[in-house]
Amino acid sequence: QVQLMESGGGSVQTGGSLKLSCSASRYKVGDYCMAWFRQAPGKEREGVASIDWSSRNYAPSVKGRFTISQDNAKNILYLQMSDLKPEDTAMYYCAADRVYCSVLQWDRSTDFGYFGQGTQVTVSA
Repeated sequence: QVQLMESGGGSVQTGGSLKLSCSASRYKVGDYCMAWFRQAPGKEREGVASIDWSSRNYAPSVKGRFTISQDNAKNILYLQMSDLKPEDTAMYYCAADRVYCSVLQWDRSTDFGYFGQGTQVTVSA
């Protein structure tokens, strides 16, 4: 069974940075589409960024501030977040599936078959 485990969340002030990690078991990072989603209280889960061998996608709200990357040798997915804002406060989830990003709608959570438990990011003003 595929397991995804996020880490790296925390509390920072506006303008700060955090780097999230997602370790995968029984899943090869770099083979297919992986993504980061986030969900704030009372809001729907939204796509933040996705990556596969040929493309990276970002939500307009994070483009230029967040960078998605992966280390295939370590089997880890990353999300580098900079210039954080209070509206970035949410639970962040790692997602994966066994198709390329071009096959699915990368920012639609129901298109992904595997999710981690999440890591909390809190940005204070």
